[in-house]
Amino acid sequence: MSPEPEPSDADLLAAAAAGDRTAFEAFYRRHGPWLTARLRYRCADAALVDDAVQETFLAIWRGKARYRERGEAAAWLWQIGFRRLVDAIRGQRARDRLLRLLAGRRWRDSPSAEEEILVGVEHGDLAGALARLSPELRAVMQATVLDGLSTHEAAALLGIPAGTVKTRAMRARRQLRGDLA
Repeated sequence: MSPEPEPSDADLLAAAAAGDRTAFEAFYRRHGPWLTARLRYRCADAALVDDAVQETFLAIWRGKARYRERGEAAAWLWQIGFRRLVDAIRGQRARDRLLRLLAGRRWRDSPSAEEEILVGVEHGDLAGALARLSPELRAVMQATVLDGLSTHEAAALLGIPAGTVKTRAMRARRQLRGDLA
């Protein structure tokens, strides 16, 4: 008798959406550790990362984030987690500004360069330029630049050949240079 195959991410998410706590816990065990590790690579504040991961999985459990089976579930999860991290950083910056005003002195700790870039990507000139990219070019830029994946990792994640990733990245960079010049 062969063991039952492990359920796919899509199966786990569908069951979790129907209220199956066991499926949700299995999805969390499968993806929680790598999401935490990748977000910690983006932000040095472990508490902010932990909050972002918790908010990501709470959004899934509460039904605020629904997987529509377009692309890989891991890529969908990363997008939610990344946005939650940006929100957490933005909230922390607002709290820091308030503390500075209340204390009447200059705050000594400043955000890291990466944290500044994350906020700029979400709300600065780069955000508009990224939004003007076609979905195919934007997906490649997200995977290779924002997520830090190699060409081969991005190809596997997006389900396209590595050469296509390289070509789309080149086209996206050319368009971004034009938009940001």
